[in-house]
Amino acid sequence: MLTTTPLIATGLGTGVLGLLALSFLLGVLHGVTPDEHTWPITVSYAIGAASGRQGMKAGLLFSAAFAAQRAIASELAYLALAPLLASGAFNAWVDLLVGVVMTVSGLYILRLGRELHLTEWLERLLHRAVHVGQADGTDGMPSGDDRPIPVRMTLVHGFIAGWGTGAFAVIIYTVLAPAMPNAAMAFLPGLLFGVGTMLVQALAGAALGAWMRARRLGAASMNYVSRAVAGNTLLYGGALFAVWGLVSLLLPGVADVLDTGVPTGIAIPNLDSINAGLVLVTLIVAVIAAGSFVRAVRRVRALKLDTVDAR
Repeated sequence: MLTTTPLIATGLGTGVLGLLALSFLLGVLHGVTPDEHTWPITVSYAIGAASGRQGMKAGLLFSAAFAAQRAIASELAYLALAPLLASGAFNAWVDLLVGVVMTVSGLYILRLGRELHLTEWLERLLHRAVHVGQADGTDGMPSGDDRPIPVRMTLVHGFIAGWGTGAFAVIIYTVLAPAMPNAAMAFLPGLLFGVGTMLVQALAGAALGAWMRARRLGAASMNYVSRAVAGNTLLYGGALFAVWGLVSLLLPGVADVLDTGVPTGIAIPNLDSINAGLVLVTLIVAVIAAGSFVRAVRRVRALKLDTVDAR
């Protein structure tokens, strides 16, 4: 946080318009950096959409809800509720709720077809606990249900995830919102911050969706791969979030140390330390999402899904 002081100090000297411009630029920076709440969800739905247009829609819907939440929180911070929004317990509950919503969404997506086998023991546990559809004689391949993954679900994710208070949010709540001249304008820093994030996430969603489409898989294969990646990323990523939220609630001292992490010397929030948030987003995007994609593509190519299951 201290590394951003010169930037914030410069913004404070530019008047209201300068502060609002700074809010927007911080939102753009937030959208680019590996934030544990935005990137896992955008990646999940954009790849699941499997098209540039739908990927952009996923990014837009998620960040639109995020922007609305951030505007509300900015107003609350002006009204002296910033300490509550930044408290460890509050953020632990947000992480737990985000994790639960992600997990439920992942289960819903996987139930549209058949789930990808990542860990047999966990799959069997989920079968017993939530009655996820069992794989049949098609070796876990899709059931022929071609309904698209509903990207409108990102609205719920965006509004809930936005309540998590990271380094960028602290700047909005403790510096920029209180600097507004009156309560009628106090929501603007949060709103413009959200709009900046929306711009980046929409472009990222479009790029990811277009990249997925460019894999040149057949219709049935694309259907399976997109659902497998989206469903597994939300399911297992959500489980990680939920566990982290529980750890933060039960062991706040340990969570504080892990949140602080090891400084990197980079004067950019989300990159200034190797902490729990950075580890979470790396595990979810680089391990779970990428691993699910590779495994799913290998399976559909090995079984020649588009020739044996073209329904």
